[in-house]
Amino acid sequence: MAFHLKPVVLGVLLPLCWVQACMGLGRSSFPNGFVFGTASSSYQYEGAVKEDGRGPTVWDKFAHSFGKVIDFSNADVAVDQYHRFEEDVQLMADMGMDAYRFSISWSRIFPNGSGEVNQAGIDHYNKLINALLGKGIKPYVTLFHWDLPQALEDRYHGWLSAQIVQDFVTYADTCFKAFGDRVKHWITFNEPHTVSIQGYDVGLHAPGHCSVLLRLFCRGGNSATDPYVVAHNILLSHATVVDIYRRNYKQAQHGSIGMSFDVMWFEPMSNSTEDIAATQRAMDFQLGWFADPIFFGDYPKSMRERVGNRLPNFSEGESALVKGSLDFVGINHYTTYYTKANSTNIIGVLLNDSLADSGTLSLPFKNFKPIGDRASSIWLYIVPVGMRSLMNYIKQKYGNPLVIITENGMDDSNNPFISIKNAVKDEKRIGYHRDYLGNLSAAIREDGCDVGGYFVWSLLDNWEWAAGYTSRFGLYFVDYKDNLKRYPKNSVQWFKALLNSA
Repeated sequence: MAFHLKPVVLGVLLPLCWVQACMGLGRSSFPNGFVFGTASSSYQYEGAVKEDGRGPTVWDKFAHSFGKVIDFSNADVAVDQYHRFEEDVQLMADMGMDAYRFSISWSRIFPNGSGEVNQAGIDHYNKLINALLGKGIKPYVTLFHWDLPQALEDRYHGWLSAQIVQDFVTYADTCFKAFGDRVKHWITFNEPHTVSIQGYDVGLHAPGHCSVLLRLFCRGGNSATDPYVVAHNILLSHATVVDIYRRNYKQAQHGSIGMSFDVMWFEPMSNSTEDIAATQRAMDFQLGWFADPIFFGDYPKSMRERVGNRLPNFSEGESALVKGSLDFVGINHYTTYYTKANSTNIIGVLLNDSLADSGTLSLPFKNFKPIGDRASSIWLYIVPVGMRSLMNYIKQKYGNPLVIITENGMDDSNNPFISIKNAVKDEKRIGYHRDYLGNLSAAIREDGCDVGGYFVWSLLDNWEWAAGYTSRFGLYFVDYKDNLKRYPKNSVQWFKALLNSA
């Protein structure tokens, strides 16, 4: 039966978790076995980009291209976790975190994307995994968090080619063999929607593809078709790898495997039929684009209708392979926007751009009033009830699958005029996590949503892609001026109290 999005009015259908209730959060607010952790990615954390045989990635090339990163920085050093992982593991242990989500750098395992395995890369991740387990911290491993080996981009244009499926399978199979005896939670891809749109539609992320009218900023591509081709190849890569894991490894290794989706919550701009329908389309073109094939075997009907023959087709065998190809749903959720119908997306139409296909416009304002308080990032508005609404949407549309919140957090600006003493006073971040976790707890306990874990983005301040070092998401302050020293923010003590509570 088709799912129809019902209008959600802030503070009415799903009320905010009031401060008094959220202050009482503890482990008992969540089910037994609920996992708390922090999250990171290889390119944003590791540094050491030319050490121990690592090959270049598309993000190395992109970050070193003029004008691609707002502060003209790159991640050659990042926060140097490659050398400091033992220190960082101890920081997690001190807080009482149960798990750590990190990604493996494909180009550390296969410097050329395929071919000969780089043993030094295997050795490094073995040491990291063993260090985590030695402190009682479970590794949650992401196989692809955006840092595609540059060799594959050069050889056949990376995710635009079906050849990538076999190379990703070889890489993933190598990781299962090397680490699967200890890694019990795998995530194939992080935010395939972001990869498709930011990398191949608007060109703001590596490899920086976009259409002709934006060619001043991009290296090439077709924004009307490339995002859909990339997404299709990612889905086929994911499903093939999951099938291999289930057939060859799951019985012996007893692990689970999923994918992490970036999902904003959308609220209708008005109660009009048009805006309510637009809000559903916004969800279809974001979460549904990837989740519908996995749960139902094909793309959402609204995408088929609006994208037409630019949207690839699954063969009968491919549809069967993709359908059911995850054990849990990873959700990266940060913010909520209002959405309205938009049939006159002149810019999108002029640019021959896939963003025009949904016929929606999503904004964080209504009648010039923001939907919530803003964090530092221009896109991140704080709307805790969105977490509860989103969990209920997933429960209703997809049959209440196991969900793990693989990212949630907010950033402060990297203000050079604020002392470390004042920068670590992050009460706004504490309020953010308190209220989002309060709504998550309500979704589980009161609404019956099946949620098994929550990962904070992020353990440390880090290099934030096109934002460079201008944005600080960490629970720990990283002093970029003094040997990358880590300083606990007040949120560290808040989480420590939460995790050690009854």
